[in-house]
Amino acid sequence: MHSMSDASPARRPRALSGAQPTADSYHLGNYIGAFRQWVALQEEFEAFYFIPDLHAITVEYDPELLRERTYVAAAQLLASGVDPSRSALFVQSHVPEHAQLAWVLGGVTGFGEASRMTQFKDKSAKSGHDAASVGLFTYPVLMAADILIYQADKVPVGEDQRQHVELTRNLAQRFNHRFGPTFTVPEAHIVKQVAKIYDLQDPTSKMSGSSVSHAGVIDLTDTAKQAAKKIRSAVTDSGSDIRFDRAEKPGIANLLTIFSAVTGRDVDDLVAEFEGQQYGHLKVALGEVVGDFVQSFGDRTRELLDDRAELDRILAAGATRAREVAAPTLASVYERSGFVVPRADA
Repeated sequence: MHSMSDASPARRPRALSGAQPTADSYHLGNYIGAFRQWVALQEEFEAFYFIPDLHAITVEYDPELLRERTYVAAAQLLASGVDPSRSALFVQSHVPEHAQLAWVLGGVTGFGEASRMTQFKDKSAKSGHDAASVGLFTYPVLMAADILIYQADKVPVGEDQRQHVELTRNLAQRFNHRFGPTFTVPEAHIVKQVAKIYDLQDPTSKMSGSSVSHAGVIDLTDTAKQAAKKIRSAVTDSGSDIRFDRAEKPGIANLLTIFSAVTGRDVDDLVAEFEGQQYGHLKVALGEVVGDFVQSFGDRTRELLDDRAELDRILAAGATRAREVAAPTLASVYERSGFVVPRADA
């Protein structure tokens, strides 16, 4: 989930994004598809990047694992280039306004409206409706609160999140209509130019941390050797010519996309370089490139994880900055909702 807002003359426009800590590590697809864009956004936006631990508890989970994964997520975002001197990096549960706004928005969300969310339908179909939690059902309402609490108005998201942004727009408009202008109404901005990375074992499916087999997923914690082995074992297509053709040659197209994304080289250049060579040559060369990348990324991450006190300090500072924006939004929501404003001098 990503979101950006236009600036008033007094400040830079805002960017907001989060990535769930539901796996032991983020993977190469997260880095290329999202985190690199986050880093670039810091140039022109006032950026808020968070680790959605409140979202992570809507399915069955292990508390100790969640805590560890939250630290790993923070370290990997910093290793990606998120700069805490320019951006607020924080943990969602450290900013209570997210949950407080979600409860208020729950009061203007229709039950039927929430039950039509495809992500809930998909996830609850796997475990059965009775096993799904109320948290999973209201997940999109919390996501709406994540966006609206920062008054963000452009929300660059993947196609799979477009429906959640539509709900966010509806809730913002409904609240504004009933209680007076309070929220900026965000718009979905589907990012098309970003390289999409597919599973190495199933090049028609997106690389995902929730894949049943992890053989096709390059984790950012993999060693150079592990990454190179996964690339060498990648499923390829019939024929032997190396060209970019997403429909006919999804396996080779995926390898070329990864090569281009990691090195910054143009796909056409790579096709020209490997002309007349075999798939194995491409895999060995790409294995080295990706191996070097994950090795240095892993070194940076481990260095950050070795100093938990410093990570705690960065996350606390990020939460303080986030609350400077979130608290005034929540105060105006509470006031318009008819809550009695607490008086310090009473």
